[in-house]
Order: sequence, then C-alpha cells, then structure tokens
Amino acid sequence: QLQLLESGGGLVQPGGSLRLSCVASGFNLELYNIGWFRQAPGKEPEGVSCISSRDGITYYPESVKGRFTISRDNVNTVSLQMNSLNTEDTGLYYCAADVGIRGVVQNPCNMGRAWYSYWGQGTQVTVSS
Repeated sequence: QLQLLESGGGLVQPGGSLRLSCVASGFNLELYNIGWFRQAPGKEPEGVSCISSRDGITYYPESVKGRFTISRDNVNTVSLQMNSLNTEDTGLYYCAADVGIRGVVQNPCNMGRAWYSYWGQGTQVTVSS
C-alpha cells in the first residue's frame, strides 16, 4: 500500500526557508498527482500546491505563489521549497497522492482534498522570531 512520509519541517525565523520532502518507498510518484496541504491551529486545511502527473503542471494559491515551489526530485520524492516564510505559514504540512480511478489521473491536478486518497502523517512548520 502506498505510504507517504514527509520530512523537513522545523522552526524558522520570518523570512527564512525550508524544504519539505514527501517520499514513498517502492512507489513511483510520477504516476500520481501530488499535493501539499497545511493546517494551522483553529483553521481549515488549505492546499498550498500540487503537481500534475501527466505534464508537470503546478498550482499555487495566491497565499504562497512566488514563494513556494513544488518539484519532483526523483520517482519516489516530491519536494516543496518554501521561501520568504512568514508567521501565517505556520502549520502541519501534509503531502497527499491522487492516484486516480482505474489508473486514470485527472489533469491538471486539483486542490480539492477529496481527490486525494493517500496522506502522510505531516511535518510541523513553525515560523517564529
């Protein structure tokens, strides 16, 4: 079964950077749309980026556009580079996989959480001075 493992979270000062990784051992993540989501205490979960399987199309909401970059490092790993972090970026960050239906994955990727059937446990990002 597909298992996703996030890493790279931590405590960083405002203006700093972090790089999160999402790894799936033994699975080719290039076959799936991969999304990154976050949830801050007391707030609804928010999608922060996704990357499409078919042609690598990426999506970012306005809240992170120009600061976050999603990429496929290799067949097993998807990363999220986060720059110019601010306190609003604090939260638990999850990666998730949209494996599609009968091998067909939607294109481009979608940030609706219902599309994603596999989720990691999350990695904490705290932006504080």
